[in-house]
Amino acid sequence: MPIKKAYGYVNRVKEDTTQVLVFRHSVTEAGIQIPKGTVNTNETTYDAVIREMKEETGLKDFNVEKLLAKDLWENDDGVLHNRFFYKINVSDTLDEWDYNPAGGGDEAVLIFNYFWISSKDDIELSRVHGDYLHLNFN
Repeated sequence: MPIKKAYGYVNRVKEDTTQVLVFRHSVTEAGIQIPKGTVNTNETTYDAVIREMKEETGLKDFNVEKLLAKDLWENDDGVLHNRFFYKINVSDTLDEWDYNPAGGGDEAVLIFNYFWISSKDDIELSRVHGDYLHLNFN
C-alpha cells in the first residue's frame, strides 16, 4: 500500500510577481524543499496539507486553492508514495524566516529557513519537490 504524502506549493503575489515558498533544511544534504508531510490514517490529503503547512511553516492564515497534481512515485527503497500537490495562497507574510517545525520526533532539533522564489529556475529544489513547480508560474 502506498504511503500518502501531501505537498504544499505556498504562493504569494509581491509586486505583481507570483512567488513560491521554499526552505533550506538545517540538514544540508536535504537540499531546498517545499513543505510536505505524511497523511495520517483517516485523514484526507486536504486536511493533511493544512496540518503540515501549520506544523512546518508556522503560517496560520492561508487558503488551500486546489489540488494541482497527484501521482504515484517510487522511492529509492522501493516504497511507493501517493503524492498530492496543493496550491496554497497566502497574502501577508515575511520575506524570510526561520522556523522549528512542530511535528515532533526527529524534527524537534531542525530549523527550516524559509524564503520565496519567483521562477522555477531561481533555485534547484531537492529531488521530487520541484516536479510540479512550473504549474505555479504562468
